[in-house]
Amino acid sequence: MKKFLALLAIGSAWFAYAYFHRPITYPPGVLISSDPAQTAIMQKPEPIEHGRFQLKPLAHFSIEARVLHRKVYGYDRQSALVPVDLALGWGPMSDQSILDRLEITQSMRFYWYEYRLPPPLSPDQIVLHSTNLHVIPATKTIGAICKSLRVGDLVHLDGELVEATGAEIGTWRSSLSRTDTGNGACELMLVEECEKLSAVPERPNALVRR
Repeated sequence: MKKFLALLAIGSAWFAYAYFHRPITYPPGVLISSDPAQTAIMQKPEPIEHGRFQLKPLAHFSIEARVLHRKVYGYDRQSALVPVDLALGWGPMSDQSILDRLEITQSMRFYWYEYRLPPPLSPDQIVLHSTNLHVIPATKTIGAICKSLRVGDLVHLDGELVEATGAEIGTWRSSLSRTDTGNGACELMLVEECEKLSAVPERPNALVRR
């Protein structure tokens, strides 16, 4: 009986975790119509000390996006600086009708997508409207929020794209383009603001702040 109750408790806990972390879906339609905003830093910035790492700001970066996938890292050499990666999409890559035809995963600090032919969106447009963002949380609270995000969450992030240096990572530099692919194409971002957004059910293109 005790063994049965223990298995029942484990099963109930797993079911509850899966239920509350299930992906969020919406009616078809673009949820995030705006592109990320990147602003060049005109004056030479002061380096930022972040624990054992030094960060050099490269550009100010602000993005509203849909979470396509989230990956928490705890054991690789970069995890002391970047504990979580977010695959993010905007424009057509925030549209449920497009995403239903894509399989999105993350591993090895990359974001991957697969589809059955014909593609729901041209590969160039997928690249242009999505990214794998390496999150450097400015605070523990921001780190906790980013780690808890569900697939389908809508978020606003604000902060700096940076070049990071440290003994564990050497030099790690953010991409400053939305059109590149492969190694070095991800954004490395010091996230200073993180806010969840909500879609208005009657108006799938409209957002409200939570």
